[in-house]
Amino acid sequence: MRAAQLAFQWLASVATAGLLLAAPVQAQTSAGEVEFARGVGFAQTPGETPRTLGRGLPLKEGDRLTTAEGASAIVRLADGTRMTIRPKSEIVLQQVQFRDKAPDNGLLLQMVRGGLRAVTGLISKGSPDAARIQTPSATIGIRGTDFDARLCARDCGTESAAVPETARPNAVQASAKVVVAQGEVFAIDGAGQRRRLVEGGSIYPGDLVETARGAQAVLAFRDESRVTLGSQTRFRLDNFVYDEQNPGEGRFLASILRGTVRALTGLIARANNRNVGFSSATASIGIRGTGFDVLCTGTCAGDVAAADSEGFTVWTWLGAIAVMQQGQTALQVLQAGQGLFIPASGVVQPVTSQPLVEGARPDQVSVPANLFATRGLSDAEEGLFVFVREGDVDIASAREVLHLGRGEAGFAGPGGETARPTLIPKFIEFDRMPLPSARNPMVATVLTESGIRSSNVCR
Repeated sequence: MRAAQLAFQWLASVATAGLLLAAPVQAQTSAGEVEFARGVGFAQTPGETPRTLGRGLPLKEGDRLTTAEGASAIVRLADGTRMTIRPKSEIVLQQVQFRDKAPDNGLLLQMVRGGLRAVTGLISKGSPDAARIQTPSATIGIRGTDFDARLCARDCGTESAAVPETARPNAVQASAKVVVAQGEVFAIDGAGQRRRLVEGGSIYPGDLVETARGAQAVLAFRDESRVTLGSQTRFRLDNFVYDEQNPGEGRFLASILRGTVRALTGLIARANNRNVGFSSATASIGIRGTGFDVLCTGTCAGDVAAADSEGFTVWTWLGAIAVMQQGQTALQVLQAGQGLFIPASGVVQPVTSQPLVEGARPDQVSVPANLFATRGLSDAEEGLFVFVREGDVDIASAREVLHLGRGEAGFAGPGGETARPTLIPKFIEFDRMPLPSARNPMVATVLTESGIRSSNVCR
């Protein structure tokens, strides 16, 4: 009896110990899984035996993913992020923390060598600073993005040298970038898609920019125009066309829908001021090479029941503008130090002193020198290359930050220097690796290796 009692106690203690040992494993959430693998690759959790990469393999936070020469893999993380891991790569899933609508979601990857092609998921869309990739050259900040990242030694230059096609220009597609963002600032594109804007974020034609209560933003345009937006402002960029070789053919048209706008016109207005204009529900503004402020409240902001003390106020602090009421033909020209007010009644009243407006005068805001600049770089440079197919990315080195938008390529060298190459690197433009969104990555890989160009190659 005593022996049976001791045996039962021993079994109970072993079972309890087993439960205690198993508890952390049960509590550990999955970081994702492998969707496709080709060639030799491994996933290794610290302190455990390496696991061969294969379809359906579960991945854990902390896993180190490695691929051999000629091997690749596509993985899907818990938040929906999908990545194609290139041959001869080493990626560490340092942090993959995701719960639906949780405020502390985070994604941190370490790219030790090689590269990846990624379409990010919900973590990067939920917070502008929640998703990052650390590399030996710089840290990549991800803002709801579809992008490529590659750590290059001599291999990238060799790949580009084997491509017979001509490299295309690395043109900045964004009309403007955000150089100051205080509080919550958003952009809504022509399709109704809403995105959070932070410093470095891109603005495109058709975008409606909104600032929340207490928020402010400064936009710097490619033609050197600048616009400061105050709290609870709605500003739409209706049209922007600019070629630095021919600024007189450019066009800059915008709508002030509500709030406070301080504008400084740039090279388009200097070359041809007839192609620059700002409009509101109450009046439109023609440019004469100008700095001015607009306050749009009441009927100007669409409030038909507003008091007559609210309306459209404009004040010129540089150059001159021509103001025309909607439905009227007469223009009023305002020189620097002059203004006017149009209430709901429509009776124009002169303004003799500058009204109180939010935000800095845009000509007093510092704009980074490399905001739109490009520099001639060889594809054989050693360092980090990034190409953005959609969204926004920051490349932050120890020395500086480079902001990239849709269709832009950027570089960070081992010494901390960053630059936007004049040409899209050919090893990125003609990358043979399938995108993570490829429906059949094996077929795509075989086709490109056979010399047949895949339709998923970014152009």
